Amino acid sequence: MSDLNGLLARVERLEARTEIGDLATRYAIACDEHDIDHLTSLFTHDAVFDSPNGLMQAQGRDEIIAMFCKILAIRGPGYHWTHDHMIRFDRGSDTAASGLLLSHAETTPNGTHSLAAMKYDDEYRVEDGQWRFAKRSISFLYYVPVSKYNGALNAPARVSTPDGCIAADYPEKLPAWQEFDAKYVSQT
Repeated sequence: MSDLNGLLARVERLEARTEIGDLATRYAIACDEHDIDHLTSLFTHDAVFDSPNGLMQAQGRDEIIAMFCKILAIRGPGYHWTHDHMIRFDRGSDTAASGLLLSHAETTPNGTHSLAAMKYDDEYRVEDGQWRFAKRSISFLYYVPVSKYNGALNAPARVSTPDGCIAADYPEKLPAWQEFDAKYVSQT
């Protein structure tokens, strides 16, 4: 019977992993389709959304949705797609996990065709029987108008904002990057 229980637990974990992967895909679709009702359903009531650059900060589902309404109001068509997704389940819990999701987007803020590469550092939790985002933190490698994409990766200020460009969230700010730079790049 113990083997059967272990197998059942492993199957449930695989199902949870698939549900969390679908959650990330549903987020991308909801953003692209400006489906606020669907987007709302993806976050826990007490969810947090943030970004290291401070441009996207909200606490609680209502604030998160208000933030997205402002963002989507100036954005026309867009397309988000997800890539690699690492999911780690909290020890001893069947209802909490964390993850890292790599992603790209094509967007049109204020009619400007733009490209973005980003990472989401996530916390997931089961609420009302569904996996939802409890915390979502977005970090940008770049977010630039298409016209400025060529050469953008060579500039540290490669995240476009209404007030101009700001430094990217990564990789230059990562300890591993800085250590590598100090050890190998500065010697060349």
